[in-house]
Amino acid sequence: MIKYDLRCERGHSFESWFQSSSAYDSQHKRKLVTCPTCGSAKVEKAIMAPRLAGTKKRGKTPEPATTESPSTASPAPLMMAQERELRAKLKELRDHVVKNADNVGEQFPNEARKMHYGDIEHRPIYGEASPDEAKSLVEEGIEVMPLPVLPEDRN
Repeated sequence: MIKYDLRCERGHSFESWFQSSSAYDSQHKRKLVTCPTCGSAKVEKAIMAPRLAGTKKRGKTPEPATTESPSTASPAPLMMAQERELRAKLKELRDHVVKNADNVGEQFPNEARKMHYGDIEHRPIYGEASPDEAKSLVEEGIEVMPLPVLPEDRN
């Protein structure tokens, strides 16, 4: 996942997460990336500073580069709290989908197409699709969204 700071033509700033940089490019090209404040699809990536992990090779962690004064800079524990909050929200989203949708497993691409073309009744589903299958669905105009995989899900 990658997070971009974005800005619309009217100067509204916001951030959004994408599966990859190519996912952002694809959604931006199809005008699916819109400003949550005004709805404008004329959105550009804002300048972002990379977040670099420190090293302890010399016994001291280097200070991160920042344009903020030391009194306004975010302390590291706050970032950990934000990360925990994000993980909790992603888990909540995943749990909601699992609870309220049918798991169709590897039949997901076929079931999504059947619903899209009106062969079967629409219902919430989730399942598995290869990257190529997901790309094919999107190219057909079928809206799909990957569920986030959290580290706990891999254990």
